[in-house]
Amino acid sequence: MALTPDGCGPVPNPNKAKGTQWESDVRNHLNAALGLVDEAGRFLDPFDPCNVRRPAQEGAADVGDVHAVPFVLECKNVRSPAVPTFLRQAEVEARNAGFPYGVAVVKVHRQSVQRGKVHFSVRTWTRVRLTLALAAPEFAKRYSFTPSLRGLDTRKWYMTTDLERFRLLLADVRTARHTA
Repeated sequence: MALTPDGCGPVPNPNKAKGTQWESDVRNHLNAALGLVDEAGRFLDPFDPCNVRRPAQEGAADVGDVHAVPFVLECKNVRSPAVPTFLRQAEVEARNAGFPYGVAVVKVHRQSVQRGKVHFSVRTWTRVRLTLALAAPEFAKRYSFTPSLRGLDTRKWYMTTDLERFRLLLADVRTARHTA
């Protein structure tokens, strides 16, 4: 293991640091945009289950990067996204965390956090759409989803929006779940 020049600890991994920063940026953006924090970024109610959080990883089963009830967000800051792989990972981590939905949030280089891409598997997209009781065309239009239909293997198909529209969808899903 390489040590820092002062010999006090391991050399930080720059890719891990970039990923951690992206996770924090996503969390901070959603909390601010949903009105869950004050001007200094402190939770208005630290016990509110709707606060968006980065969970501590415990045990062998990964529970995802960011929890935005009822979603687990698998956040990626990579140059070449492997979206179908990220979505499978997000869905496993959502199950591990006991959440109904897992999505992947991928940073768009040289763009603001709001422009980050939020990818849904077709299965998750359909389940969320049904929760909101919307027809597919209306759901796609309201949240500006675009499809990626690659090849004949439907497991590689996904739907994409940006983080700003995901924030609107998240608020609507939370409202629908509380009124149901």
